[in-house]
Formats: sequence, structure tokens, C-alpha cells
Amino acid sequence: MLPKDIENKLEPDKVEEPSSLIKGNDESKNQSVVSYEEVLKAAGELGLYQCFLFLATFPFYTFCVFAYYSQIFITEVSPNHWCWIPELQHLSEEERRLLAIPLDENSRFGYSQCYAYDANWTYVLETGLTQNYTWNTIPCQNGWEFNKTEIPYPTITSEMGWVCDKDSYPATAQSLFFVGSIIGGISIGWISDRFGRLPAAIICNVIGCIGGVLSTFARNFIEFVLCRIVMGVSYDNCLMMAYLIVLEYVAPKYRTLFANLSFAIFYSAMVTSLPWIALACGHWKVIALVTSLPLGLAVFTPLILPESPRWLLSVGRVDDAIDKLKRIARINKKDIPPKLISEFKATANIHKDETGSYREIFKRPLLRRSFILIILVYMSCVIVFDALIRSVSLIDFDFFVAFSLLSFTEFPSLIVVAFIMDWLGRRWLTIIVMLISSVFSVLSVYVNTGLQSMICAIIARFAVNMSYNAAMQWSAELLPTPVRGAGVSLIHIFGFVAVFVSPYIVYLNTVYEELPMLIVGATALFGAVVAAFLPETSRLDMPQTFEDAEVMFNNQKLWKLPKKQKKTELYPEVNASFEL
Repeated sequence: MLPKDIENKLEPDKVEEPSSLIKGNDESKNQSVVSYEEVLKAAGELGLYQCFLFLATFPFYTFCVFAYYSQIFITEVSPNHWCWIPELQHLSEEERRLLAIPLDENSRFGYSQCYAYDANWTYVLETGLTQNYTWNTIPCQNGWEFNKTEIPYPTITSEMGWVCDKDSYPATAQSLFFVGSIIGGISIGWISDRFGRLPAAIICNVIGCIGGVLSTFARNFIEFVLCRIVMGVSYDNCLMMAYLIVLEYVAPKYRTLFANLSFAIFYSAMVTSLPWIALACGHWKVIALVTSLPLGLAVFTPLILPESPRWLLSVGRVDDAIDKLKRIARINKKDIPPKLISEFKATANIHKDETGSYREIFKRPLLRRSFILIILVYMSCVIVFDALIRSVSLIDFDFFVAFSLLSFTEFPSLIVVAFIMDWLGRRWLTIIVMLISSVFSVLSVYVNTGLQSMICAIIARFAVNMSYNAAMQWSAELLPTPVRGAGVSLIHIFGFVAVFVSPYIVYLNTVYEELPMLIVGATALFGAVVAAFLPETSRLDMPQTFEDAEVMFNNQKLWKLPKKQKKTELYPEVNASFEL
């Protein structure tokens, strides 16, 4: 068995009885129980050290944005394209199209994107013939021309002709990217709980760097997909490991503020800037290099981020965890009383932790129930979140401006989340904003103009940003320390499974134009309903043990908002009838 730190169930200024005392552990009764939160409070709950950690996560938010979104700009292509006729290259673009491209009433542009007239163009030019509507048509033989006012640089899709009968290739490549993410979630999550958060962060980012660079050498679809699967291994652990470290260094009353302000400032700044970075690069290979090489800088992570003290405690490295806490105190200009340290060390050495296997989650009814529900909520959030940004090309609006506008909603939405989530709670916040996202996703397909549709999409994205980040924090807060890394990774793996279908949801516009946003709206509604059955974690300490997690989940009611809980309310007997 491994040593453990006894987790506090109250706010940092409260004193609690550990779960072991409730069970009547005689040895514990003779000890002065000191939790990790008590020592963290003495070292400084919010000081220079936590502010430094906050700033130190900026590169990892950049890595996450680059890994996730770069493929959109590498593969995006203008839907306005037509067959390239080499013999007509000396004519203007409009003249070539009027002469060689048949009309098509079913096309949004009024002419065919995939067929040209079958004619002897040298003879046509010599005789001065004009378009003859009786000519036979054939599929494009020499590639395509693309409207460069929409996507002004070469993408791998335009270079390799992944349009018409191959127009599903970009969606397939993006979906298979998440196969790599599933592989990464399993392997990196295991590394995180076995060897620590720092090794996991370094390994996944370096893998992403390698995969992204190799993408530039792809000569066909298969090679490109294999490279993007390697790149996918890095997402989203390239950020989550650093995210978990910061959460575990911050007291509960500041956790929501830190978690969401970092996304609001760092993530939104980078994702809003990415379209213009892509434009400045001017070629898909340059975009791939610019968004891949920086991930290699993760090898310097130990110079700026410490290992998680909670993880150190969970694997029995109590002295190392105490050294981390002393360093916090030194930088925050605080003094931890020696007696507090000795009592904390004695407590940590007495109480032994459970093994860190995520399989333990499924053996415990309360934990199993909540784990499955948070998976469903997270899957709903990521489908809506991802599909809304990919549906930009379906909106009659400038692609790059629309992407930036939708992405910028991250900033105000997460500022709002940072200040209301503890008051409203994770549960009610998720229910409300997912309902809003559902309504405006559906409305976006029934309004009259591109601008109105864009406004509806922005409101829907603004709302789902809030639920997405709430779900990310919620999932970390539900799980005990021994399985937090692997458990969060497993939740995100199911998110990758869900988002695997997201590119195909957008692709369904080829079947029925309104279908993608209707599916998005229905998914958001489903997420709101499921969230109602999850326990609230606002203002509670992150559980250190499996028993702590089960106690947290017991006796929670839907219609109550988060509040400061009394000592006697936090330790009711666990209701084993709450089984799934």
C-alpha cells in the first residue's frame, strides 16, 4: 500500500475530521491530523509562487492550441472551386469558368465544382466557339482552381485535390487525429500516475513535435494521416498535465479563478491569433512547422514547473512533497511552523493510500456513477465545442474573421465562469449554458442572413465555452489523487471518441444543409439533462482518497446552490444504494 495525505473536506479555514476517524481508526485518534490544505495555507494559498505557476502555464496553452487547431488551417479549402483547364490558362478566371464549366442549379455557386465540358479546347480557341450546353461533361482531369479570396494560400487539400469524390479526406484525417489522442490518453495518463505529471508533459509534447514536423513530408493521404495520428498523441495531455499541477498547488477557494483565468487569457489569445498566424505563414507546410516545433520546448518543463505535491504524497514521497511546500513558503515569504510539518508528516506516514488503478473507480458505486455521468457531459461539451468551430465554413462569412470571432468568445465567457462558477456551481452552470447553446445552435440555421447566423453561432459558442471549461475542472475535482491523472485522461479519451465524429457532423451538410447544427443543438440539450444528475464539487477540497470522493458525492440535492458546509454535514454515512 502507498502512503497518503488526508484530504480536507471543508474550506481551508475550517477543521475537519478525516474519513479514517469516522471509521474508528484507533491509531488515528491518537494523532493530530494535519491535511495538505492546512500546510498549503501556512505556505501561502495565493502568493508569488502561485502567480508564477499561473504565468508558467502559458506555453502549454499555446501547445494545446497549435496541436488542436493547426490541422484546420492545413486542410481547409475554399468550397468555391472548379476544374482547371490548362489550355485556357491565358484567359481570365471568369472567362475560363464561363467557357468550360457547366451550370449546376444544385450548387450554391451556380456552377459545377467537379465537372467540366469535354471539348477540344485548342480547336475551340482557334475557331472562337462559345460554350455549348450540349457538350458532354467529364470529371475534372487536371485538378482544380480555387477561389483564393477565401483561402489565399496553398493547403494540402488544394495541392492533393481532396475535393469532389475525395472531399471526405480532410474530415477523415481530422477524425483519425483523435485516434492518436485516444492512444495518448491511455499511455500518457498511465505515465502521469506512475512516473509523475512532469515526465508525462514532456513526453507527449515531444511526440507532438515529431508528428507535426513529419506531416510536412507527407506525399499522400495515408502518410499524412499517419503523421497526424502521431501528432494526436500529444493532444490534450500537452496542456492537461500542467493544468493538473497548477490545480493541485492552489487552494479550493482560488481554484476556479486560476483554472478559468488561464484559459481566458492564454488559450483565447492564442486561438484568436491562430488564423492570422496561418495567413502570415502563407503555406500549409510552414503552418505545420510553426505549430509543431514549439512543442519541443517542453523538454525545459522541469525548469519552470514543479512536480505535483499531491502526486508525490500519493506515491509515498512525503519528504519531497514537504520540500515543495517549503519552497512555496519561502517564495511567498511565509513560515510553516515546524510542529505543523512534523504532524503532517506523521499523518501522511500513518494513513496508507489506495493503489492508483482507474479500475478501482468502477468497483465503487458512487464513484462509478459520477464517473460515467461526467464522461457523458464531457462528450456532449466537446462535440458541441468542436462542431461549432468547424462549422465556420458553413456560415456565409469570412472564414478567418469568423474563426477569430468565435474563438474570442473564450475570453469573456471564461472571465464570467471564473467569477460565477463557485457561486452558481458546476452543475447549474452547465445546465443553463448548455440549454442556451442548444437553442442558439438551432436558431443559427433558420435566420435570414450570414450576419444573423454568425451572431447565433457566437452566442452558442460563448455558452458552450463555459460548460466545456466547467466540465474540465469538474472532472479533475471528482476524482481522488491516486487516479486523477489516469481518470482525467480516460474522461478525455471518451471526449476524443465523441469528437471523432465531429468532422463528419459538419460534413453532413452535403446531405441536408441544416442537419449539422440541428445535431449540435440536440447534443447540447442531452448534456444539460445529464449534468443535472452529477454531484456538486464547488467549494470542496479535491479528494485525496477513494473514500474521500465517495463521501463528497453523498446526500447532494439538485435544487441547492453551493454553500459553505458545516462540519457535521460533510461526513454522513455513505449511501451504498446510490448504485448505477
